[in-house]
Amino acid sequence: MYAGFSASTGEKASSHYILGWSFSTKGAAPPLNLARLPIAVPEKNSSSFRPSVIAIIASLCGVTTLLFVILFFLTVYRRKWQQFEALEDWELDSPHRFRYHDLYTATKGFKKSEIIGVGGFGTVYRGRLPTSAIEVAVKKINHNSIQGLREFTAEIESLGCLRHKNLVNLQGWCKTKKDLLLVYEFIPNGSLAGLLFSRENSVVLSWEQRFNIVKGIAAGLLYLHEEWGQVVIHRDVKSSNVLIDAEMNGRLGDFGLARLYNHGTTSHTTSIVGTIGYLAPELTRTGQASTGSDVYAYGILLLEVACGRKPVETSDFILIDSVIEYHRTGGIIDAADPKLNSAFVVEEMELVLGLGLLCSHRKPNARPTMRQVTRYLNWEAQLPVIDDLGSPDSPSSRPKFMEVSGSCNMITGSYPSSSLDHMSTSSTDAGR
Repeated sequence: MYAGFSASTGEKASSHYILGWSFSTKGAAPPLNLARLPIAVPEKNSSSFRPSVIAIIASLCGVTTLLFVILFFLTVYRRKWQQFEALEDWELDSPHRFRYHDLYTATKGFKKSEIIGVGGFGTVYRGRLPTSAIEVAVKKINHNSIQGLREFTAEIESLGCLRHKNLVNLQGWCKTKKDLLLVYEFIPNGSLAGLLFSRENSVVLSWEQRFNIVKGIAAGLLYLHEEWGQVVIHRDVKSSNVLIDAEMNGRLGDFGLARLYNHGTTSHTTSIVGTIGYLAPELTRTGQASTGSDVYAYGILLLEVACGRKPVETSDFILIDSVIEYHRTGGIIDAADPKLNSAFVVEEMELVLGLGLLCSHRKPNARPTMRQVTRYLNWEAQLPVIDDLGSPDSPSSRPKFMEVSGSCNMITGSYPSSSLDHMSTSSTDAGR
């Protein structure tokens, strides 16, 4: 036999109970003793629950549980990164902080094929940000050196707040437990040194382009020295730190050695840093950098651009000594880069060569300020007569350490020092 229920309750729910039964396969079934049947206790609000309501409640419980799990992991993750990446004072007012994953993706995992520059403090990679497809240059600082960390913080503190058309703009940074990364705008034409001296580069910069570049760098240095809220001493002005943008304008970059101080005060920096061939003579005596030492390096840059020669090529060729000799014989124009094939404005060439000698004068008080330099370059003032340059072969005309062969050696050290033995390859193309 079969016993069951068949009913329809519409939109409401109901409960059905079997409280007793009586049946027999032979004859009549005995009657039920109704007094002994259990009493069915009705379920409270049993008719108000629908299957759809139960499903909704179950779904909400599941979602709530999932949210709690996500919140737990986010809390743990945040505490972990706060532990390893606690923000320091210099980080609070800095530009955009990038995610390491985005920079890793942008540079294809810091692939060797994406390297566009290698220096003493790090490697520069070309990248494309995954979120915006903007091209950037990512500088990966050597984290295992104190100097690398100092360069990292110096670039963020100084360049992070500077904005000028002739400076390489810092887009942001990233700091993890193992990596220090600086992100710059990508400058497509590389460094001025690469365009002037690379054997692989067959393009010769025209004189018009060169004159425009040195005027732009002068404007950038004027901004650093006089027009920003603080005085910024770059301390490493050189052709490999001048980058050329798509419009062939010069952009000064690599502020890893820069120092800041308030207007009207004197810099208290007493460490000898910079690149051989660009160091002002007084740095070896006092170790104290100033805007005047930046002007000296800019003067060497002017001679470099006009002559197409490196500041120090061999122990027998020092560029400034060579130009001084041309000046003494009255044929300074003969120092011009022969690759130009005399395709230059003579008055402009004479101006740049003469200004280069004036800026790199061995006496700091004889050098012009960058404001005066821009006036000379814009023909707003006449260049003074240059004299008392010293003999090219005399010890007073150049510091002893410049006898070291090569122009890519950087000096770093604290003053006073009995010897300048802390030498390493200088960083190049920092903003590329």
